[in-house]
Amino acid sequence: MEDIIKTLPNTFIPIFVAIDVFAILPIFISLTVDMPDSRKQIIRDSIFTALIVGLLFVALGEAIFKILGITSDDFKIAGGLVLIVLAISELIRHEEESRKPAGRVGVVPIGVPLIVGPAVLTTILVLVDHYGIIPTILSLLLNLFIIWISFINAERIINLLGKGTIIGISRIMALLLASIAVMMIRLGISNIIRHM
Repeated sequence: MEDIIKTLPNTFIPIFVAIDVFAILPIFISLTVDMPDSRKQIIRDSIFTALIVGLLFVALGEAIFKILGITSDDFKIAGGLVLIVLAISELIRHEEESRKPAGRVGVVPIGVPLIVGPAVLTTILVLVDHYGIIPTILSLLLNLFIIWISFINAERIINLLGKGTIIGISRIMALLLASIAVMMIRLGISNIIRHM
């Protein structure tokens, strides 16, 4: 139990950065602005969907590796490259453009891919391999709880911080995501070199 608590920040922070609640909040409001009565149901659906998809990736990650013949170090490097691309696109996009989805609101696009998208799924698989299943699941649950609280208070948070501050924080999150990506690539390459 003590080891799990010590490991928790190492799994919580990368998932928090990958989800990027500050980028999702304005989009969530814009998608649900015409349906205030349905907002509670939309929040429930999106959190439940994100949880199920995240847990499926935790459960099936190792099986996917075996089927495809991928090592965890291969995935760290590939995952790091994907996260760098996502972080760069987040840094250079104009406000909400790249994340504004097409289609109806509900399980898709809020649950997947806004809450649990490629960055989160890549991060989850790498964290399970590096730190274990229990700390990763706990961190996912804590992050989904934060998203749930943020969605319930979305308008208040944006009014309190201001849209400019939210965008600024989102850019900082993208930089942190890029840093985590570089770390993943470095770990993958150093492990491959060590095994040689």
